[in-house]
Amino acid sequence: MKPNMGTADRIIRVVIAVLFAYLYFSGTVTGALGIVLLVLGVIFVATSAVAFCPLYLPFKLSTRK
Repeated sequence: MKPNMGTADRIIRVVIAVLFAYLYFSGTVTGALGIVLLVLGVIFVATSAVAFCPLYLPFKLSTRK
C-alpha cells in the first residue's frame, strides 16, 4: 500500500470522524443513520492513520505531494 493521502486530507477526515461521533453520542443522530455515521467515522480514522484510501486507486487520485 503506497500512501496516497496528504496531510490536509487526513486532518479533514479525522475532523469529520469526530463530528460523526459527536452527533451519534450526543443523541442528535440515532438509529441506522447513527450507526452508518459511526462506521464511516471508523473508516475515516483508519484510512487517515495509514495514509491510504482504497477508493483513490481506481481513479488514480493522490492528495499526497
